[in-house]
Amino acid sequence: MRIGKVIGSVHATRKVQSLTGYRLLILEVLGKGLKPTGEKLIAVDTIDAGPGDIVYFVEARDATLALKHELTPSDATIVGLVEDFE
Repeated sequence: MRIGKVIGSVHATRKVQSLTGYRLLILEVLGKGLKPTGEKLIAVDTIDAGPGDIVYFVEARDATLALKHELTPSDATIVGLVEDFE
């Protein structure tokens, strides 16, 4: 599980049917102290996150398990919202 900040969205006119109803968001990956690492990726949104939200996401096989259909292709899926950080 990793942390990221929502910095935008992707609008796809065509995508796999099992992704219908999900938004695709652009994340800036954050490291220690919530500092940007420079890495950016696109993740499937399952929590209705918005621009500026700090979220946590899963990758690889775990990314597909977080979706309704286990065979949905996803390399990264947002699974939670960070409300507080110390």
